Amino acid sequence: MGEHVTEPLEAESNTRMTSVLIVDDEPGIRSFLQRGLQKYFGLVETAESATAAEILHERCYFDLIIADIRLPGRTGVEWVTELREQGAATGVIFMTAYADLETAIAALRAGAEDFIMKPFRMEQMMASVKRYMERQKMQRENFVLRRQVDHLFDKSGMVGECELIQNLCQVIKRVAPMPSTVLIEGESGTGKELAARAIHEWSGRSGSFVPVNCGAISAELLESELFGHIKGAFTGAHQAREGLFTYANEGTLFLDEIGEMPLSMQAHLLRVLEERTVRPVGSNKEVPVAVRIIAATNRDLSELVRSGEFREDLFYRLNVLSIRMPSLRERLSDIPMLTEYFSKSLAAELGVEPPRFSEADLGCLGSYDWPGNVRELKNVIERCLLLNSTPSQCLARPVPVGTADEMAESSHDLELESVEKRHILRVLESEGGNKSAAARLLGISRKTLERKVQAWEMGG
Repeated sequence: MGEHVTEPLEAESNTRMTSVLIVDDEPGIRSFLQRGLQKYFGLVETAESATAAEILHERCYFDLIIADIRLPGRTGVEWVTELREQGAATGVIFMTAYADLETAIAALRAGAEDFIMKPFRMEQMMASVKRYMERQKMQRENFVLRRQVDHLFDKSGMVGECELIQNLCQVIKRVAPMPSTVLIEGESGTGKELAARAIHEWSGRSGSFVPVNCGAISAELLESELFGHIKGAFTGAHQAREGLFTYANEGTLFLDEIGEMPLSMQAHLLRVLEERTVRPVGSNKEVPVAVRIIAATNRDLSELVRSGEFREDLFYRLNVLSIRMPSLRERLSDIPMLTEYFSKSLAAELGVEPPRFSEADLGCLGSYDWPGNVRELKNVIERCLLLNSTPSQCLARPVPVGTADEMAESSHDLELESVEKRHILRVLESEGGNKSAAARLLGISRKTLERKVQAWEMGG
């Protein structure tokens, strides 16, 4: 093992404050690593066993541990696992001369940052250490970014300085402490759930905020979801289950897409609003609930009443206080602030540098008509980060096919579609194939998700 190091780790002030613990039962390895690392770090200690390392670790905090997996007594993996169980978050790089799949899996489960095979060159170790230090630096920067993002908006969660948003925040703060039912109207993507959560946050209610998408649950299941059921109430009801009204007791139940609720369920909901009790499916007993109802719709409920698709009595029961969410077209002056907020929050979430948008970029965003409103703006900013592109390249404008330049733009659109497909399928997989849950996370309706998935399945 040579000691020549190409592109050594910079001996910046923050690395000089870093402490490293080397754990290996071979004196030569300990000496080799200590000589190589002490030029760059403020403290480099060594130990020949897990027991000796434990004594040092109790006496001194270490930013990084470099440990052999095979140690006398306890293995390196066993010792690090114990540290993790005690709450230690120290970074760990494991070394071993005996690698197999089972060992690698055990090391990863113990939270290893890297896994280096012996014999190794000092360049390999320094490259691994440098990667770890860069990840730590990015995490610190992301933490700072999140703190900065938190100061961009108040407890209402509404980002914006225009008069419409400021008035909306005042209305939310005024009505939040009251028990009255609220109906939030507005186009898709305007932030209706965000407003509902803000009302709950300002209400001081002790219970939870429980959202339910009335358009994403079948009519057959919606009654059981809302009111619960007793054991044996229907085929498959092997045990009793509480409904969402019960989960939201002393809190807020947010009924999104209320206009999609079946007429039969509308009658049940009306009775709950009037009686303040729910009856689980299959039960004869009424259960009292103290729940604040907030409903939201992107449809004109008065028009649905006229067409017979929505009960008039329920409409008036819900429409005690109506809040209208403005479209992004009505608040274009807020686009720079929204862009800054989404850039910083998404960059922190994705672990990338926040982009610097020029005046031309902001002008491009301001000239777009935003049919998908704030949600679409967020998606465009996320595409910019994922593809390292400008807003003009990421806006969903129709592109005619013909010239070479137009063909290039069409190819870029296909790339965006591919990114969207991968993202949606990844979210769907993370939710175990549950389309309703995935749709909620993605901020789209279940019907939209099903349409996209069906198109991809047909297209291969």
